[in-house]
Amino acid sequence: MTVTLGSRPLEQRHADLAAYKNTNLQEASAFPAERSAYEEGVAEGVNPVLETSERAIEELDLVRLNEHGIKSAAIYIHYQMQRGSYLPRTWRTHPLHLCPADPFSWDDPSTLACLNWIFFISSLNFSFWSELEGQPGRYGVEWRDGWGEERTVVHTGYWSLVAAVDRALEEGIPITDPAFYASEGCCTDSLIEHVFRPASQSAETIPLLRERIAILREVGTILCQEFGGSFYGFVQAFRRRYSDRGTALQLVKMVADTFPPFRDEHVLNGRRRVYMWKRAQILVAETWAAFYPEDASTPHPLFPAGPAIHELTMFADYRVPQILHHLRMLIYPPSLVKLLNSRTPLASGSPEELSIRAASVVAVDRVRQEILRIISDEESGEGQSGRAGEDAVSSVMIDFYLWDLAKRVEGRPEGVEGIETDAMLPIHRTRSIWY
Repeated sequence: MTVTLGSRPLEQRHADLAAYKNTNLQEASAFPAERSAYEEGVAEGVNPVLETSERAIEELDLVRLNEHGIKSAAIYIHYQMQRGSYLPRTWRTHPLHLCPADPFSWDDPSTLACLNWIFFISSLNFSFWSELEGQPGRYGVEWRDGWGEERTVVHTGYWSLVAAVDRALEEGIPITDPAFYASEGCCTDSLIEHVFRPASQSAETIPLLRERIAILREVGTILCQEFGGSFYGFVQAFRRRYSDRGTALQLVKMVADTFPPFRDEHVLNGRRRVYMWKRAQILVAETWAAFYPEDASTPHPLFPAGPAIHELTMFADYRVPQILHHLRMLIYPPSLVKLLNSRTPLASGSPEELSIRAASVVAVDRVRQEILRIISDEESGEGQSGRAGEDAVSSVMIDFYLWDLAKRVEGRPEGVEGIETDAMLPIHRTRSIWY
């Protein structure tokens, strides 16, 4: 492997970082770095993402919820998730995922490696849509089908990120080590460009590369200065802060408070803050799933008192809203349909974009509540208590399922079969570091 280690001029790197902060963190940096996520009257244990999303869809009055479609989709999703045995440990079955050892041990090297891997992936888990979607020239990464596989394929979309990271690790580049990627001397910009090099047939590079580099420098520096140089250290700090009684939502809040690039928050009409926290929530959700015990009765190592995973929302991106509309859970006004069909870019934080994301959060939570009702009715019919535990169904698992479903039907004109649907619209196009 030949890697060019020469870096760009120092003044240019500083200019890139300044531009990144100005364009992508403008809204987030308008708020104090140290502040409570619940300062607007949201109670502890209530996710401000759901609370402020409900307010946003009312105030914006653009995207509406289809209650009939939500109930119909809940029946379909519940059945499909049961049929496919869709469980938290399903995360470990993906061949590209780097998994910790079983049985779990805090001292096993794979624990630190997996935590650093998940944090790195979540830090850069944004903006994979392409103007060349469905065409050979789309950005892709050539690597094997997965760890231990022989066949080489070109991975696109989100999986291009994962494949690039796995390929780098296999090549001996410690790309997921915060002490490495925080250092411009050890991990030059050109080396990061090499890590994300496209497949030979790709006509484009990974989107927002400069922003990705700036994010890595920032979050890596925070981990090195405050948490011993690893996400493992951050998790241990979380465990100490809450005396091993912290919840998934409390970990999300700690992530958003600590790392500005995870602070996906927007101001509505110049006065009301709306939380989205897509990447902060998916970081915690994937960590929860990766370390989910084989025996469900065993306490989760990160959340031994219980994760309260039901308090998290879905992860408001561009792929899941597409499938929510297709399944008739969301109703778009004709003006928005026209914008999507014409592939008109939507600015981050614009009324249209924020309405799509907020409505998606609320719609999936309504599906969660409806599935809980279905389970309760089923249990009552079988002579059981009829009170399904709140963590029995979560927006996290529904989101995991819907994202996989959207990817399975991608490019299929008929879309999802077995349920009434609307025509599949193009994804909304927002080039952003948030999702």
